[in-house]
Amino acid sequence: MARAIFDEERCKGCRLCTTVCPGKIVEMKTDRLNGKGFHPAGVTDMEKCIGCAFCAAICPDCAIVVEK
Repeated sequence: MARAIFDEERCKGCRLCTTVCPGKIVEMKTDRLNGKGFHPAGVTDMEKCIGCAFCAAICPDCAIVVEK
């Protein structure tokens, strides 16, 4: 099973990862802030992750790692 791991402290909330996810399972966590004061991104339903790694490829902060 694939899994996307988000380093919430590195995320600056640019939302790029939310635009490329084919499953639309990457969303901003608007209920919390990271240490930099941004809403971090995260996966809403990990079981639907197909491991495409589009989110990791587009992240300018290298805050996402995808394991297959």
